[in-house]
Amino acid sequence: MNILVLYLVLLKGTVTSFAGLASLPVIQEALVNHYHVLTNEQLNEAVVITRSSPGPVGLYIVSVGYFAAGIPGAVAGWLAMITPALLIIPLVHFVGCRMEHSRVKSILQTVVIASAGLLLAAAIPLGHDGLTGPITIAIAAVCFVLLLATKLDTLWMMLGAALISLAASSVGLVAYL
Repeated sequence: MNILVLYLVLLKGTVTSFAGLASLPVIQEALVNHYHVLTNEQLNEAVVITRSSPGPVGLYIVSVGYFAAGIPGAVAGWLAMITPALLIIPLVHFVGCRMEHSRVKSILQTVVIASAGLLLAAAIPLGHDGLTGPITIAIAAVCFVLLLATKLDTLWMMLGAALISLAASSVGLVAYL
């Protein structure tokens, strides 16, 4: 795949999302369905790698770039990830001066609502690929309840889920999670 095209696709994903994984449907549609340079499994691996390491959630763009085109693709992903951050500085200055204007408030509320919808759209394919049996469904349900009912850090939930999965696979409850 052409590196410039990859950069533009990844840039489109980062520019159209304001909450990390909200860009996932855009990336999936372009790189998995349209250009066929990634599989759904590779896209999920990129998300898992990022969620398992420190740093921002949107960092998965770098892993996606790497899976699509090696080191040059990772560089394209990194550039696509930092470009909006560099462009937002003058925009924040401009909007900050007009924050109390009703149109600016309306635009910001719309962006928040759109981001929530994109996050939901991103969660559905991840859940479909990740929920492979009763153990993973139970882990997901318990984590969902814990997220809603407690202030437990997600790191502890991920560690607990990993330990439960490891224990279940080691005693033969599941062959593959």
